[in-house]
Order: sequence, then C-alpha cells, then structure tokens
Amino acid sequence: MRDLKIPEQRHPEKARKPDNAQPKKPDWIRVKAPGGKGYAETAKIMRDNKLTTVCEEAGCPNVGECWSQGHATMMIMGEVCTRACTFCNIATGKPPEALDVFEPGRVADAVAKLGLNHVVITSVDRDDVADGGAEHFAQTIRAIRKRSPETTIEILTPDFIRADPKVLEVVVEARPDVFNHNLETVPGLYPEVRPGARYFHSLRLLQRVKELDPSMFTKSGIMVGLGEDRQSVIQVMEDMRAADIDFLTIGQYLQPTPKHHRVDRFVHPDEFAAYEKAAYGKGFLMVSATPLTRSSYHAGDDFTRLRAARNRKLGLA
Repeated sequence: MRDLKIPEQRHPEKARKPDNAQPKKPDWIRVKAPGGKGYAETAKIMRDNKLTTVCEEAGCPNVGECWSQGHATMMIMGEVCTRACTFCNIATGKPPEALDVFEPGRVADAVAKLGLNHVVITSVDRDDVADGGAEHFAQTIRAIRKRSPETTIEILTPDFIRADPKVLEVVVEARPDVFNHNLETVPGLYPEVRPGARYFHSLRLLQRVKELDPSMFTKSGIMVGLGEDRQSVIQVMEDMRAADIDFLTIGQYLQPTPKHHRVDRFVHPDEFAAYEKAAYGKGFLMVSATPLTRSSYHAGDDFTRLRAARNRKLGLA
C-alpha cells in the first residue's frame, strides 16, 4: 500500500503561518490510492451533476474505498468556507458566489443515479448567508425525499452561530434521519483548532435538535492526535451524553499540508478500542472509534446498527 496523495489547496489565512512538519504515517493508517471502475463511475456522476464532495475537498483518506462502492458525501453551498479551522483542507475566504438554487435538485439526481440507501450531505460554513444555509439544507433534504423516498438522509451541518437560533427549526422540520454536527476537538483546543466556533454553542445546537424532535438521531465526532489528553476526551463524551447525543465518532487527525495544525501523535488502535469501550459505557447507542473513522465512513451500515440499537433499548427488537 502507498499513501494517498492529498492535493494541496489554497488557504490564504494559513499561508502566513510557519510550516509544521508532517510526520510519517504508521502502517495502520496507510491506504490504497483511489482507482478502479466503481471509483470512476462515482466520479463521473459527481462531475456530470456539477457537485462538490467533501471526500475530495477535505482530502479524506477513505475516498478510494467509498467511491469504489458508489458512496460519496456531497458538500453543498460551494467550495469556499468562511471559517479558517486549522485542521481542515477546504479552501477558506469569501465565497465568490451566492447559493445555487438548482443545487438541491442536482444532489437529488445524483443520489438517485447512485442508488443510495443512505446518503450524507454536508457543507462549508456560509457565515455570509443570513440563515447560515439552513433553508438550503432543508431544500436539499426535501428534494432527495421526493426523488428517492426510500433513501435515509444524514446531514452534517455547520453551527449556524451567526444566524437566528430559530433557523435550526427549519432544518429539523425537513426531517433528516440523522442530524450530525461535529465538535471536532476538546474545548481547550478550540481557540487554536476551531477559532470561529464555540464548544458549548455546538453542544447546545445538538441538544436543541433533540428538544425539537426527540425521535431524531443526533451524532457528533471528534478527532484525536491534535494535542488533547485522555481525560479531556472522556469529558467530551460526558458532555455529549448530557446533550443526549446518540452516536459518537472518533478518528485520527491527519495533517493535510504543512500549513495546517501539526499532528501531535498517532493514536494506536488499542487506544481507539479503549475509547469505544468507554463511550458505550457512558450510554451512546452507537460508537465508531478507529484511526480511519470519519463522520460519513460506513455511514449507511452504521445507521442500520444505530436504529437496531434504539429498538433494542426500547424493547422493540
């Protein structure tokens, strides 16, 4: 196997910072380079529908595996993010375009062509839009429901921190099956890693989703290897459960370029297994904790397991 080459993107804010050395990856997180018929077919559908994917934009290490199976996480609202998180490989700055009113329909068309049983829709942050893109998410959900009514829908949203809090109701009323918003890291690292966000705002966002619709699954994730310690990760788990979050993901942070936040260390698979055990002990319905775990990695299979776990808890299995 050889390392997946992740293309460097332009990050004006990050370019002024000194480079951080990129350590050699251990064997347990090396992946095959993407390719093959399935990969090419998925890529063609994305290109034909003029869609952006977080798989490419964020340099996901699992893109080869997922695309070869016809799974792609579509990223709506453009390719430029208004935040400058130091872990992220998506281009940052002022978005050059308004939201595309035809994008929800193109997303729905791609979902139908791929024949997806479960789809994950994410986005850049659009702080330049009054509602943060809430209505655009809702329109995308409705378009997929109309075209592919049997497909379950998972959304991975921004924090809508600069919008009216009521915009969250717009998204929840569109009835996604899973509402995901990632905390990304422990609170002590927010000023350096996620400077435009607020830890407790993100927690409250997910808690509010449950208040609006107790039946909706909520999900959140963090990366490790950014400089956190075990106790801070355990505290995040406890905070998430206090917000009634159902599903936790934990994955290894991989530094996209020398301009990004440094990798503090590569966490051994045994530590991930210990985190998984601890998380289940705290009451999560579903936990995915491995070096290559990402929010949308194996999301369809995980959703099936998540739903089964709830049924068992309710005595319906």
